[in-house]
Amino acid sequence: MTRLFGTDGVRGVANRELTPDLAFKLGWAGSRVLTGTCCHQPTILVGQDGRLSCDMLESALVAGICSAGAHAMVAGVVPTPGIAYLCRTYQCDAGVMISASHNSYEFNGIKFFNQDGYKLPDEIEDQIETLIHDYDNQSADPLIGDKIGRRISQTQAADDYCQFLKEEMGLDLSGVKLALDCANGASSAIAPRLFRSLGAEVVAIGNLPDGININDGCGSLHLDQLASIVCQNQCDLGLAFDGDADRMLAVDESGVIVDGDVIMAIIASDMKDRHELKHDTLVATVMSNLGLDKMAQKKGINLVKTQVGDRYVLEEMLRSGYSVGGEQSGHIILLDHATTGDGILSALRLLHALNNQQMRLKEASQIMTVLPQVLKKAHVSNGDKPRVMQDEMIQNEIEQIRETLADRGRVLVRPSGTEPIIRVMIEGEDIGAIEQMADHLSSVITKRFNS
Repeated sequence: MTRLFGTDGVRGVANRELTPDLAFKLGWAGSRVLTGTCCHQPTILVGQDGRLSCDMLESALVAGICSAGAHAMVAGVVPTPGIAYLCRTYQCDAGVMISASHNSYEFNGIKFFNQDGYKLPDEIEDQIETLIHDYDNQSADPLIGDKIGRRISQTQAADDYCQFLKEEMGLDLSGVKLALDCANGASSAIAPRLFRSLGAEVVAIGNLPDGININDGCGSLHLDQLASIVCQNQCDLGLAFDGDADRMLAVDESGVIVDGDVIMAIIASDMKDRHELKHDTLVATVMSNLGLDKMAQKKGINLVKTQVGDRYVLEEMLRSGYSVGGEQSGHIILLDHATTGDGILSALRLLHALNNQQMRLKEASQIMTVLPQVLKKAHVSNGDKPRVMQDEMIQNEIEQIRETLADRGRVLVRPSGTEPIIRVMIEGEDIGAIEQMADHLSSVITKRFNS
């Protein structure tokens, strides 16, 4: 049986894989597992990113929460890291976010946070999944009367989170001109007014969500428009968030994209200079560019790598007491300030580092040299993903590429935890050569498992 939970909650096309029935059961089972030791009637905070299917899934999720005897505090549209923060602030017993992050509007997802605002470890997700599979047996004696939970509207949620962000870094952005791309998602109503309140002049795009245009040609996966806006308006830099604003990428003043590896390098180096980088260590994933390794070595920073997924970065940070970590995609965790990746908070910390170093982003980005890297997608069914990774022919193809690259590059093939695809990443000195290798390998995978 395919596991419900991927690397970032339960994902799927809304009303097909992620149905209201499943949302109800996730609310019911999640409430029971996460609040099982409560000696009071628990409260679970619920947020969403505003895509069309969120209202449908929220209704079902809230019904499941209430049927399990918990209250559902509904925060409305708020970034994912806002739910993690507000879960602690409102002293809720757990939190749930309805979002498919960077995916297009027809997808959606449900992810849980514990009462301290941390994403759940695999073993807790497994407990929730076990209850769901045994729902018919477990729900034979339903709660009734005053044991049922209530739906509570929390209209101040977005404002409370925005105030936290404003106060956390103590920035004065007077004289700074920013371009912001809010991905028509959860940051649309928050980010522009936050940066303006800090004194910046803001040119905003992707800030008119209609439930369908989330991530549509905008946001952290589509930076061309932001780059044009930065150049046309002579902005100091551009910042792009994804649909639920837990990741951020940037564009420098000349329109050049600055990815998560470079942003982490700038932040970690500034923190080391100021003796704020715990254990002089930065945590990244195996997807991070080899240039980050070279930067770390030059700057005297220890670089620890985990498997792909910000949850695994966080687990390593918590286990070893590190303060900064993240992914090339722009998930950056600043554990001294937040319990999860936070795109807006990362943007504020990047601006703080630039201010400390008295540099513009283009100059600061020279801290590392990015080795050419090609990413390709091979579309396969979710059920075929484990078979791809064990297929002898595919493994032989991968090994041939490794032998060709030798110590001048690398190849990484992994199943997506959120989409029905296999991701192929090849890094090397010759962009033309690695493009051909990546095209060939992704084509072999696609043909072998879709014929």
